[in-house]
Amino acid sequence: MNTVQKITFLGIGNVGFALADKLVNLGHAVTIAARDLTSATVRTALERNPKLTARPLTEAVTAADIVFLATPFPAAEAALLSAGSLSGKIVVDCTNPVGPGLSHGLNNTLSGGEFLQNLIPDALVVKAFTIYGFENFENSVYPGYGALKPAMLVAGNDASAKHTVSDLCRQLGWEPVDTGNISMSLHLEHMTLLWIKMARVQGLGAGFVWAMLRR
Repeated sequence: MNTVQKITFLGIGNVGFALADKLVNLGHAVTIAARDLTSATVRTALERNPKLTARPLTEAVTAADIVFLATPFPAAEAALLSAGSLSGKIVVDCTNPVGPGLSHGLNNTLSGGEFLQNLIPDALVVKAFTIYGFENFENSVYPGYGALKPAMLVAGNDASAKHTVSDLCRQLGWEPVDTGNISMSLHLEHMTLLWIKMARVQGLGAGFVWAMLRR
């Protein structure tokens, strides 16, 4: 039996809702952290899945073991700094810094994952759920490939935190691939940009993912 995790979401847009919806349906205790409990996005999320709950921002974060950061990257710093203490908590970084022309939003000088880890040094930041569009978080099933699962690349400095996030990946239908420490986020962010360019710009569509084949 999987351990029930107390999970709080900062950001409940397309990516946030897709993940929160799946995790609460798996039996985890999932809460939306909200500055405004009556906002349209919060109300919509609760209507779409009544198993979700919403609580004030710091209250929701304090109660969580794992915090999913699923805001747009430009809003991430303010969300984290207003969330209260994140010391010792796993923070799953689902954000992507995107600049003009689908360039890297931090000019390749620093990954978004490192930026956030530096911002909250006492938290355990794990980059995950970033290399695809939200459609694949809504449905990770790709039939016809036998036991092969789509890959979810993760990065972070703390091995235990990555183990916990990797377990959630498996529950959600992904094969977790540990790419190394948080500095590897830069490459994951570029994989996101590659996916966006192929799916959205070149017109391939959202229905493709990466997989890892081993001998």
